[in-house]
Amino acid sequence: MITAVIVDIDGVVIDTPHERAWREALAERYPSAVLTPAAYAALVAGKPRFDGARAALAAHGIIAEAEVAAYAAAKQARFLALVAAGDFTVFADAVRFLEAARAAGLRIAAASSSKNASAILASANLARLFHADLSGRDVAHGKPAPDLFLRAAAELGVAPAHCLVLEDAPAGIAAARAAGMASLAVARKGDAAPLLAAGPTCVVATLDDPAALALLPQGSAA
Repeated sequence: MITAVIVDIDGVVIDTPHERAWREALAERYPSAVLTPAAYAALVAGKPRFDGARAALAAHGIIAEAEVAAYAAAKQARFLALVAAGDFTVFADAVRFLEAARAAGLRIAAASSSKNASAILASANLARLFHADLSGRDVAHGKPAPDLFLRAAAELGVAPAHCLVLEDAPAGIAAARAAGMASLAVARKGDAAPLLAAGPTCVVATLDDPAALALLPQGSAA
């Protein structure tokens, strides 16, 4: 039985400008390089900042660690500027889903790889929905390794087998599977195929989907 929900933030709860910041920082530093939506999903989404920067640059034959650090810093600066300009949107269906989960007595943890997630949750007045926030927490291995999700389960005091992970990135779905947790993939961009390939319990386009609500304890969607 599911008794806890562990949630990625970017792309699941809030539409943040991470992808735009990665793309614009890359184009600024390497005008001939392109980060397509598919490449972002495969190489960057859901991963810690330096891992994402390293993978995106390696795809263009750039492997120097100094370049990785510079690209990661440029992305972060661009991201903060976009957030300061109000370039983020809360997904109302995610708020409804999390409120239903809380009403059912489930414990909820935020577990984004991003070190920016907690500040954005606070800005959007959403921190109230979570019993724990591990976003950006340093772990030995980032997603697709299960470390962050396992730590979230431990902080909630819930066994991994009783946790449901909400994710929008293949790396996050892989991490949930490695942790022995159920996973709900949210394909908001019509990107169900790569998410399905990662092996989630269920894939939906919106958290208002009855298939998503059916994963909560019976009666919580009423």
